Amino acid sequence: MVKKEATHVRLNPMNRRNGKGMSIPEFVSPKAAYTAETFHRTFPDYQPTPLVGLPGLATKLGIRQLLVKDESHRFGLNAFKVLGASYAIARYLCEKLGIPIEEADFAYLRSEEVKRQLGELTFVTATDGNHGRAVAWAAAQLGQKAVVYLPKGSASQRVEAIRKTGAHAHVINGNYDEAVRLSDQMARERGWQVIQDTAWEGYTDIPAWIMQGYTTMAAEALQQIAEQFPGETPTHLFLQAGVGSTAAAVLGYVVARNPSQYPFTMIVEPHAADCFYRSAAGDGRALPAMGDLRTIMAGLACGEPSPLAWEILRDYADAFASCPDSVAAEGHAQPRASCRG
Repeated sequence: MVKKEATHVRLNPMNRRNGKGMSIPEFVSPKAAYTAETFHRTFPDYQPTPLVGLPGLATKLGIRQLLVKDESHRFGLNAFKVLGASYAIARYLCEKLGIPIEEADFAYLRSEEVKRQLGELTFVTATDGNHGRAVAWAAAQLGQKAVVYLPKGSASQRVEAIRKTGAHAHVINGNYDEAVRLSDQMARERGWQVIQDTAWEGYTDIPAWIMQGYTTMAAEALQQIAEQFPGETPTHLFLQAGVGSTAAAVLGYVVARNPSQYPFTMIVEPHAADCFYRSAAGDGRALPAMGDLRTIMAGLACGEPSPLAWEILRDYADAFASCPDSVAAEGHAQPRASCRG
């Protein structure tokens, strides 16, 4: 009999719940989220993605309601990542044009007038999941080029999906964090622009814009909950973390909306890349996960936390979970049955 690996949960001793020196970054505030969502709504194919109930799984767990934001419908790309990539590229183009994002829309930024003013730009990024495809798609939609680096072992389907957008995709002989460093190096050498969802010293504006883009998803979800369950608020929030940008954007926005009463929030990672789980046991510093980061949880195999994300998750997440791949495999097999009730 094969013994299953356990999920490890660590409560966060640094949490600032109940007003202990709370300070939410402006880029995930309700005002910032409104700006991002307003821009996303100018895309011809924009529609809020469904908030799906899983009554069967809720009954099995002994809870009243379990809801999942189904991002498989987002712009035909099956992933929320495009919210961050498209908004960050749009913000970058607006800065080059010298106009605020509030004065731009999708149609204008892809116009011949803008192309004449800015010329042809190349955006570069590293990805272990859908972020690279999102950057490639957004660049193509806005009439620009993209180059994407993927870590060793990336699925061929992911590489081909990126190439189908017209972007160049290259699999390197290294892990995700090495791909990030390579994209930054190539950008400096060739005059490209990095669009990365993790931050480092001297590179924070674009990661913050990406996180601001992700708040559209959170704003949609809270609006859907208000419409479907009037007068009720969620009690628990589970967010997956790679470099942490998505989790931090959603949690930051939720806290900013109601600092005195936000859901108990758990951040979930794979065993092989549980950098936030490790960081929560330290002295407040972000700690990396080492090794080849191999996991079936595609998109979460990231060893180094984004500093912008860590500051939010350190202060406002309630707990961190490090999960074996078997949890993801079981979860992948469950939803269809769970949706039937």
